[in-house]
Amino acid sequence: MTASTRIILGDPHPWTPSTPPDDIADLRARVRRTRWPALADAPGWSEGTDSDVLRDLAERWGSAYDWTAREERIARHPWHEVAARRAADGGAVARIRFIHARATSPRAALLLCHGWPDSAWRYLEVVDALTSAGEDGVAFDVVVPEMPGFGYSTLEASPLNSMEVAELWAALMRRLGYDRYVVAGGDIGSAVGRFIALNHPAHVIAVHRMDAGIPVYTGDPAALSAAERAWMRRAAEWSAQEGAYAALHRTKPVTLGAALADSPVGLAAWIVEKLHAWSDRSEATTSALSADAMLDLVTTTWLTNSATPAMRMYRANAAIPAWEHARRVEVPSGFSLFPGDLLTPPPEWLDRVANVARVTRPERGGHFAPRETPELYVRELRAFFEPWVRAEGVPSNA
Repeated sequence: MTASTRIILGDPHPWTPSTPPDDIADLRARVRRTRWPALADAPGWSEGTDSDVLRDLAERWGSAYDWTAREERIARHPWHEVAARRAADGGAVARIRFIHARATSPRAALLLCHGWPDSAWRYLEVVDALTSAGEDGVAFDVVVPEMPGFGYSTLEASPLNSMEVAELWAALMRRLGYDRYVVAGGDIGSAVGRFIALNHPAHVIAVHRMDAGIPVYTGDPAALSAAERAWMRRAAEWSAQEGAYAALHRTKPVTLGAALADSPVGLAAWIVEKLHAWSDRSEATTSALSADAMLDLVTTTWLTNSATPAMRMYRANAAIPAWEHARRVEVPSGFSLFPGDLLTPPPEWLDRVANVARVTRPERGGHFAPRETPELYVRELRAFFEPWVRAEGVPSNA
């Protein structure tokens, strides 16, 4: 499927996350039977997931952790389901599960786009706050779709890239009756939000991103500023030191997928390393991601068997033409660059790739800020979006 392929969505209908008890029992049994790697020393986090941390998580996962209660909390949000098919031949593309939480009037529509290794999990702690306006703010109808092959959403065709998901989300917003809306995202969701703004500017009021992605530049390096060239070098160094996961996802995801589909603790090791490395680990936010919060994400990924299709998206994204990455977003763009995130671009780069209306550098938070510092993330979205929404004619509750 390409970005130009027209997608037909069926009728959305309510859907509730629910795991059969036998699946939970099987997961616990597998965790308890874990065969641990042979380690003569304790390398901590220097060579991957800290073994002691992983053993503690596994001990909780196989005993005290109550997935049924945790899933009931997830299911309190208004979930829906919709089938996506190709218009040309009716072929199945995906079965999308998404949160659609409506606010009281006045309101605007907000589409939240997640990345890897997460899902709607990234935004579960901010949905209620965003649908409530407060004293002088705008309330949002919040839409949080899970990408095909991520979380509860199933993938029934070849992996989609970020451009194709952008087309799918634009179709979903139309199907839900939203002609104009705001978009926010991080990680792969930042790229998805970017492509929605690029390809559907008449429908996007403004777009907020937590990052500018890994830099792609095919022009003359001499045309870049010194700060941009330094950032490019830092990005290359980061990829060499920390990017092995992405290289594997782009090249041999099915090989790794066989292991992750069979070992829950192996899956936990793959995901928890990123939750640790990419979150803000300053003293103020050491406990921002609790053991249960991490297990919520890993458990959802395990029970839905979504590790492999999610990783395969990296391979699909690697085939996006370089010129697509050079296009400048003209929709008003805001960036919140959290200190614990992976790479912080300089202002010159942001101006090069987007029509920048606002850039902030919050004092805490990381790659998973909506989970790490949800109140701060909500404030960031409100501060950027509300002036643009009011300019559209949506009043505040003042």
